[in-house]
Amino acid sequence: MKKCNTVLLALGVAVIFTGGCANGYGGLGAPKQVIIDTKGVNMDAYYGDLADCENYARQVDARSETVEGAVTGAVAGGVLGAVLGNHETAERSAGAGAIVGGLKGNQRARYEQQKIVRRCLIGRGYRVLN
Repeated sequence: MKKCNTVLLALGVAVIFTGGCANGYGGLGAPKQVIIDTKGVNMDAYYGDLADCENYARQVDARSETVEGAVTGAVAGGVLGAVLGNHETAERSAGAGAIVGGLKGNQRARYEQQKIVRRCLIGRGYRVLN
């Protein structure tokens, strides 16, 4: 039992640190590449605008969203485990909740970053295809 808890804890810590390093653009878990209609587009100007828009997107802090999701998931999992079982069940549920919550928090942050870049490019007159 103790080995299982240690493995879950190690996995949870790894997910949190990996997710914490994944701050979207330029890092692990980077949002999908934006595809635009390039007909009639000055690509030098586009790359400048894209860089500006990506800088705006970096204002969404994927690290804190990941950690916040992990903490929320751990609390919810721990409470659920305590209600349904004993302290060991609570510990395992908290670990699983931290992992799932951290992943969900990071996913939410990356999605928000994608929306920001797309809206920014559309606002600058580009036809975003995805």
